[in-house]
Amino acid sequence: MDWDGALSSLATASLQERMVDKELTFVGSVATVDEQDHLLLHRVKDASEWLSLMDWSTGEWRELEQNASRGFVDTSAICFLPFGNVVGIMQGSVSAPTHKSLETWLNELRLFPDVDLVVRPVLSKAEVERLAAAHGASRIEIKIGNHKVSALRDRVGRLAKFLRVAHEAYGDISVTMIISVPRGKALAEHRQALLDDLRDIAPVAPDAAERARAKLVFAEADGAERSRLVELTEHHITAKRRVSAVDEEGNSIRILSAVDAILGVAAEHEGELRAAVEAAQT
Repeated sequence: MDWDGALSSLATASLQERMVDKELTFVGSVATVDEQDHLLLHRVKDASEWLSLMDWSTGEWRELEQNASRGFVDTSAICFLPFGNVVGIMQGSVSAPTHKSLETWLNELRLFPDVDLVVRPVLSKAEVERLAAAHGASRIEIKIGNHKVSALRDRVGRLAKFLRVAHEAYGDISVTMIISVPRGKALAEHRQALLDDLRDIAPVAPDAAERARAKLVFAEADGAERSRLVELTEHHITAKRRVSAVDEEGNSIRILSAVDAILGVAAEHEGELRAAVEAAQT
């Protein structure tokens, strides 16, 4: 994908051309760091959100009110890496845009008119290869919180359907599902079917599930089976970095720091990222 070209066009677009207003409102901006364009994706705070400002020296506080011409936003810094359509994201706050927000914004703006884009977490190559090599799954355990089930809306497997039905039937609940298939050749097809449904949700598991683990079954040359436990929510590629908000003179450097952190992590994990993308495409 020509991300550089898309960002270049975005830099000269009007505010309305960069805005998506659905359940939430998102606005994109372009930040240039070291002659390279990067995306800032903003979530516009609703006028009903309670915002206040406190003076730390006096303890005084006052409410902040939005008006017709100005508003408050939560911002995420986003870097498009030069390989594999890999995207690096750093949220400025817990309510700042996520990778799913980016997916919504990109598709609603139709930056690439003939393509429907899917943005999903990158699983480590090892986990992708284990899922591909397995012959079945003898046990899965998945926990989905009430605010995460929407991540499963495009999944078509039975696990995803079961979880969606539970939320539709009972409302805002946290669901834990455990499915086990006993050993034995007679149930090999059931273990294969369970693996197929697990593979269906694996790409979105890091975003959808609070916990997702499975016991995969592998067939030995002599016909015997061996099992291995895998964790699907803890093997996506992430890194923690401290980001400076201001420089020594008190000037804001949040965006510069965020971009530097994203690119630094990308460089550090480039081999793993490239391998993960290649494994996911095979």
